Amino acid sequence: MNISKFITSFVLIFSLGIKAEVFPIETWAVGNAMSGVTMSKDGKYISFMQRLSRESDPVLKIFKTSDLNADPYILGGESLEIVSASWVGNEELIVTFRGRARDDIQGFNRGVYEYRLALFSMKSKEFTKLNDRGLGSAQSSFVINLANTLKYEDNKILISYREFKRNSSFRATSYYKYNLKTGSKSLVLKGREKFGNVIFDDYGNPRYAFNFDYGTGIYTYYYRNPGDKEWKEFYALSENDFAEFSPLSFADSNSEIYVSANNGNDKAGIWKFNLETKKFVKKIYQDKDADVSGVFGYFNEYQYPDEILGIGLSKAKPERLYFNNQLALQQEAVDYQLAEIIPNSYYTRITSTSTDGSVLLIRNIGPRDPGSYYIYQNGKVDFVGSVKPNLKPEHLADVKYVVYKSRDGRNIPSYVTIPNEKKDKYPLIVMPHGGPFVQEMVIWDEWSQMLANNGYMVIQPQYRGSLGYGIDHYTSAFIDKGEGGYKMQDDKDDGVLHLINEGLVDPDRVAMFGWSYGGYAALIAASREEQLYQCVISGAPVTLNVQQLNYYRNQLRGTSILSQEKYWSESMSPLYEVEKVNVPILLIHGEDDQRVPVSHATKYVEELKKYNKDYEYIELEDADHFSNTLFYKHKINFYARMIEYLQNDCGPEGL
Repeated sequence: MNISKFITSFVLIFSLGIKAEVFPIETWAVGNAMSGVTMSKDGKYISFMQRLSRESDPVLKIFKTSDLNADPYILGGESLEIVSASWVGNEELIVTFRGRARDDIQGFNRGVYEYRLALFSMKSKEFTKLNDRGLGSAQSSFVINLANTLKYEDNKILISYREFKRNSSFRATSYYKYNLKTGSKSLVLKGREKFGNVIFDDYGNPRYAFNFDYGTGIYTYYYRNPGDKEWKEFYALSENDFAEFSPLSFADSNSEIYVSANNGNDKAGIWKFNLETKKFVKKIYQDKDADVSGVFGYFNEYQYPDEILGIGLSKAKPERLYFNNQLALQQEAVDYQLAEIIPNSYYTRITSTSTDGSVLLIRNIGPRDPGSYYIYQNGKVDFVGSVKPNLKPEHLADVKYVVYKSRDGRNIPSYVTIPNEKKDKYPLIVMPHGGPFVQEMVIWDEWSQMLANNGYMVIQPQYRGSLGYGIDHYTSAFIDKGEGGYKMQDDKDDGVLHLINEGLVDPDRVAMFGWSYGGYAALIAASREEQLYQCVISGAPVTLNVQQLNYYRNQLRGTSILSQEKYWSESMSPLYEVEKVNVPILLIHGEDDQRVPVSHATKYVEELKKYNKDYEYIELEDADHFSNTLFYKHKINFYARMIEYLQNDCGPEGL
């Protein structure tokens, strides 16, 4: 690959420090101009989803990579919405549709949508339905999913076939090779109760299997080599153990693998593990501040299959730590040249290649690029498109990684989005992530960028309970007692105090905005007696902990009993703190929220009325908990009111 030819393909016109153009709310509210960008195995086609109007369902556009200016072939769901599509061959795509199947949610994580999976052929221009997933009828007796694309085998994919048995929770999963041309399938592995979760290599060989014993609470890991018929146990882990153990890839032989594991340490690292001796052999890398995220291979897997070139690490931004060998150095040089050439390069990666390596699909994403795609072929780069083309990069904001101390001495990592326009002191929005037990990596974030574009500095603290920073940082949110409303809340406030002490933030212009757990945290902030905030904006919050816990209590086992049951039962409930509320509240909730029922909001509103508190409530019609159900009609209302509220109604004079 002659990547040096990239250099003349672009001229970067970019300046910093200018006064930012404030983009209209419509620009932020409109859906992505492109999503789900994927390329056929031979590199002949590229496809992506696009909304043709602000409120329309997306269509799937399919282009020939040899002529991106030609009119695309367009697929549109007539009665169902296309939500994803992925090439599995030279001419074939797996397409997932969804449709509204009911008027009301049916319980925890049972929303109003159901899904259908189908295979589309560019040659015949026809769909083959694979399964219904209960859409529009009683639940199907089987579900088919894509298990592996079998990148080294033409015209075949691996599918899982999961059968539902009456009066039993067990679902036996069998695996078949599916012929994309003929529609026939051949059995690869018959489902067995003991091995319910199987991972295959790209050649279609079953390599790992996992089993959970409901009686003992033990996860058991198995392996088998190509050609073997029997599984061999190599590791066991209790459901009560917070340690990580994840097989990643085979190392130098069939007897050694790379795993992500704690192995007695607080932070997860990358290790070599011997399958036959069932022992850790060697620590490859472990970071002192954060868990290691995995390993990576050569960008052209067809040329160098199964080659592992280095370690992935995510702190300030995703990083690659390369091994010291010739192939790794070659990959590093390619990555470096891409970063030099692609405009606003931040996290720039080759996402896929054609089987012969002549066509590359490249993606960049970062604080000044919501996502852009490029095709490399015939020695040059062609720009495919941008996720949000109306957002000019010079008017977006940089993100800085800041680690500050909590009041009890804990390191709290955070991401601070800094408005373009230089000010002596900024108004600040604290924006805690949802979860709360998730890992947040801020690369491109629509909400923080929108707020920064309107002049607000934004801090996104990785408070205790956040994943990615070791076992202690995670479990400190609940191991002694549930810290929701207590130390977890202090962590957020301490981020505010840090920025005030640094002279960056006006202490009289601070607000909190969050969604889900972040919405919960905002309501807790509204009732704190040592008040730092002028107002809060709370989206889809838990307001009564026991109600939320009872929603899914029967699903909890092992570590989830501590991380959910202990956390919610011992943490503060906003509903019981309403009398203490001392700042204005803007409350937003989706009507069809399957994760946090809308009754959390309506009960809270009744208490606000009872105590005559300053509040405003917006209920989003037909909206669920998740961002992919917040359509233009929801965002234009939500975003516009949020910005107006911050400017005019947040505290005595607004922010």
